[in-house]
Amino acid sequence: MNLAFHGPRPDDGRPKLPGSLMVNRRLDQWLRLLPEGAVLLTPGKVELGQGILTALAQIAAEELDVALPRIRVQAAATPTSPDEAVTSGSLSVQESGMAIRQACAEARRIFVSVIAQRSGVSREDIAVRDGDFVAPDGRVLGSYWSLAGADLLAVEATPEATPKRADQRRIAGTSAPRLDLPEKVFGAPRFLQDLRLPGMLHARVVRPAARGAKLVAVREGPLPGGARLHRDGSFLAVLATQEHHAEAAALRVAARAEWAAQDTLPANVETWLADAPGETSTVLERAAETSEPVHRVAARFFRPFVTHASIGTCCAVALWDGEVAKIWSHSQGIYNLRADLVKAMRLPAEVFHIQHVEAAGCYGHNGADDVALEAALLARAHPGVPVRVLWTRAEELGWGPASPAMLVDVTAEADAEGSLLRWTQHVTSNGHSGRPGRGALPTLLAASMLAEPFAVPNAINPPLAGGGGAQRNAVPAYAIPALHIRMTHLAEMPLRTSALRGLGALANVWAIESVMDEMAAKVGADSLAYRLRQMEDARARDVLSRAAEMANWSGRVQREGFGMGLAVARYKGSGAWCAAVAEIEAAERVFCRRLWLAADVGEVINPDGTLNQIEGGAIQATSLCLLEAVRHDARNVTSTGWEDYPILRFSEVPRVEAALIARPEAPPLGAGECSMGPVIGAIANAIADALDVRPRHWPFTPENIARAMEH
Repeated sequence: MNLAFHGPRPDDGRPKLPGSLMVNRRLDQWLRLLPEGAVLLTPGKVELGQGILTALAQIAAEELDVALPRIRVQAAATPTSPDEAVTSGSLSVQESGMAIRQACAEARRIFVSVIAQRSGVSREDIAVRDGDFVAPDGRVLGSYWSLAGADLLAVEATPEATPKRADQRRIAGTSAPRLDLPEKVFGAPRFLQDLRLPGMLHARVVRPAARGAKLVAVREGPLPGGARLHRDGSFLAVLATQEHHAEAAALRVAARAEWAAQDTLPANVETWLADAPGETSTVLERAAETSEPVHRVAARFFRPFVTHASIGTCCAVALWDGEVAKIWSHSQGIYNLRADLVKAMRLPAEVFHIQHVEAAGCYGHNGADDVALEAALLARAHPGVPVRVLWTRAEELGWGPASPAMLVDVTAEADAEGSLLRWTQHVTSNGHSGRPGRGALPTLLAASMLAEPFAVPNAINPPLAGGGGAQRNAVPAYAIPALHIRMTHLAEMPLRTSALRGLGALANVWAIESVMDEMAAKVGADSLAYRLRQMEDARARDVLSRAAEMANWSGRVQREGFGMGLAVARYKGSGAWCAAVAEIEAAERVFCRRLWLAADVGEVINPDGTLNQIEGGAIQATSLCLLEAVRHDARNVTSTGWEDYPILRFSEVPRVEAALIARPEAPPLGAGECSMGPVIGAIANAIADALDVRPRHWPFTPENIARAMEH
């Protein structure tokens, strides 16, 4: 989400500033100069494996005119880092990067002005060369480091400084090596799961027998390794000095626990979605007089609950040190997490000092915030002793927030030549944001299990202007005179739902691009030519044409058991453009063999990192649509291991070719999520090309394709 959703930007008459600098205006919140000849960068965005800290370092080095190795990036922490809300929505370069660009340009202006005053050399005549201030005659007048103790950055930023033009940049725009990779490649203990503190206790949480179950009793008895039992209402956990003792104790306590449980999960999710109560609103309506349609396509698309399936499970460490709770977390939004800890534990914000530590990447809202509350609760009960909570695989898959199940109903109408006349789309879903810090109630899992419990708040959908949730990318990017886009936000939430990479865009782009392909087939048009004919956005046309060229779309040859499909979208309608062409093989099940991707993300800070993001999103999208679905019985999630929640194996990863369309003068746009919707749409259309059947049910398994054939 963007900062507009996190909280209103101040409109107090002060000058407008770019990105997160608007709400975090002091320069010393963003950077500090170190006497040893380095710059300490302190952004509020966090590293999730996407390489963002490298890109931010490149931006800073560029504007300060120092070598990239001089930039040190400090992981986000409260209260020392700027509050940049959540690292999500492919907005880090736009929000944090542009803030750092302006802040560093302003810092450079301030320091050059001071040197100019001291030396008598005109400010315009002073060059900055790797931190040294150099006069026209070659004299070194000073350096950043000589002024490091002058406290010149304890001021608010202004728009007076002008960042470099695109043609002046030499560091931003190049494929710099990732700062975080060496330790990962050589197995250094970099991750939160590796953190060990003296005297640490290892904890495991014992989960309820069903959603919403209440703990009635726990039979007493000895526990392995002298493990301790902790109970607060229905929040039940064990702690031990050895991790294996905690694991064994959790199993023993689970067998002794008695729960009051009932059936709460729907027998058929698709039927439940159609019948559940909710609030229907209009996303966009555009009326127009049109001719009578000749062609019509009406289709319903169903996506089940899916989840994050991170390889590494969620973890947190907490230490109650006097009046301060120190928490090490891989939360994507440490200030938002702090806001919910305040509510759940009924303590002031200054109690909580949260340090971000990288863990297994998660594009979306997994259980990182949940486990932080659990660690804080257990550490409060054991003051002075660090407590480490690690989730099991079953907890990771079964208890983290799920991405909502969705229905997308589309009706498209066209004239005799296939020109679109009318389009209606109705999206039905739970909310896509259950992140902490955005409502009156805490959204953290354990908050609903305490002796004084909090109600579980319904997940929300941010407005379309803020990126949207269920309605993200529900508005087709084609020239259509009459549009009616609606969304039903369900009032019931059987599974706790929140953001997963792409949010509603995945289902909406799949639906839109499937219908576009079907309409093209009805009028006998090539699907590429049909799209280009009705596409007014020049940058969308460019990525679509480029991807088709890369895949030799015009020269493709039909092969038995193989199919090719394409799709295109602009992420959120305001982000990056991406087009995908997919080649699939229909064997014992569907395999995606090749993907061709073309993207336009505006200015590119690190081309290699950007391509990594686009390719990674494409591979995750392939896994999601071909394999992934949360399974459950009447009481609980049953897909709690890789056997019943399969993800793409390395041997099944498609060959990916990706290209970027250069736009160095254009504002930068995030790359992390733009490829996902187009890839899913392209795979669905490739299946139709191979099998002459259109997938309407996710995942695109043999069983679901057979269902489509029956209809």
